[in-house]
Amino acid sequence: MQKQANKQAKVNKNVKAPTARGAALVVLRQVLEEGAYTNIAVNKFLRNHKLEDQERRFFTELVYGTVKALGTIDWYLAQGVTRPLKDVAPAILQVLRLSVFQLFYLERIPASAACNEAVKLARSVSHEGSAKFVNGVLRGLLRKRDAGALNFPTMEEDDAGYLALQYYHPRWLVKRWLGPWGKEGTEALLAFNNTAAPVCLRTNTLALSREKLLAELTEAGAEAHPSRWCAEGIVCDKLPALEGLFAKLQNAFYVQDESSMLVAPVVAPAPHMTVLDLCSAPGGKTTHLAQLMENKGKIIACDIHEHKLQLIKENAQRLGIDIIVPTINDGTVLRQEWLGQFDRVLVDAPCSGMGVLRRRAEARWRKQKKDLKLFPPLQLAILENAVQYVKAGGRLVYSTCTIEQSENHYLIEEFLSKHSDWQRVPIPHPLTGEAVEELQLLPQRDGVDGFYICALERK
Repeated sequence: MQKQANKQAKVNKNVKAPTARGAALVVLRQVLEEGAYTNIAVNKFLRNHKLEDQERRFFTELVYGTVKALGTIDWYLAQGVTRPLKDVAPAILQVLRLSVFQLFYLERIPASAACNEAVKLARSVSHEGSAKFVNGVLRGLLRKRDAGALNFPTMEEDDAGYLALQYYHPRWLVKRWLGPWGKEGTEALLAFNNTAAPVCLRTNTLALSREKLLAELTEAGAEAHPSRWCAEGIVCDKLPALEGLFAKLQNAFYVQDESSMLVAPVVAPAPHMTVLDLCSAPGGKTTHLAQLMENKGKIIACDIHEHKLQLIKENAQRLGIDIIVPTINDGTVLRQEWLGQFDRVLVDAPCSGMGVLRRRAEARWRKQKKDLKLFPPLQLAILENAVQYVKAGGRLVYSTCTIEQSENHYLIEEFLSKHSDWQRVPIPHPLTGEAVEELQLLPQRDGVDGFYICALERK
């Protein structure tokens, strides 16, 4: 037995821990070839593989940076690869993308190191010919850069083209935003989307106060401060691994963006009310509603997918909430038994997500212009059903995480034009307290994720 144990120990000792670049290549392939979500793929890899702190940070920077800058990286590669990029073997294309990110965006990385490591990676996933190809492309790009031959179009020549490459967003999206926000506003929005999003926590006030949670976080080594937007919110500038915090403070918080925390207070539920959350998974706003209700009353929390209802159940259980009833439901199909049954109804509608692009690295490249036309009809269909579920004297709140007015202001205008018995009701602005008819948060103006909230009541 001892001999076998010694043999196994020797084998384990010889197993090399993954390097940051090797790990980044694995995850990039999952994201760019298999359609994985960047944050989920990164977190899963880190759970299953041991990386030293420095390597862990470098790995994360490589993955998120490469995915965010993908369009501009491909523009650079197109200047150095003689065939269409779609004809390059996927594994080798990811090696090139990963390496171009280092060469053009990480000044602290010596060019020689980036090229040499790229050759090793190419050799590990392909053959010597591919390694030589990678080396040739990267060295060629460096020569062109040093000769000043890699220049973006200027703002005067092509404002959308320049901004798209400078701030790595799809050109069609930049062009779309130039209309409502202008050059200055669009540039500020693009720059915001490229910033690192802080981790935000919503205090579970059923278990402890925000002040107590801040003290617990500080003791655990976090650097955090109260959100100025939400009474339960905490913004973390530095945070230990969430797994450890969940183990220590299991029921104390929910990870939720500041903008998202603003919805439940507008719904304004009270204890013992009956509330319907039509689009509730994974349960952030639903559990916030339950907190405001002091875990008294009933919340029907809906989703169209069974596996997403399980997330709601798990989050409610962890937070010590037992008034939530997860329910399979298609929001576009009218439920006769729900007519006029709810004091409050929340429609956090499926949307394009254009307000939260900084938190979803891959999203900007997966969205297409034609997709934006799909959401308003779906949102309106859900809203048309939802208003029928509201009791006399009740309230409906509509929200999205987008800055697209066709999904927000104009959609509500269309609804009200067809339903003269409904009206917007003023809601307090979370910072000023000023009464506003609708709340449209803009990242470039407000410094938080883009979000829309509107409250409706019968006249």
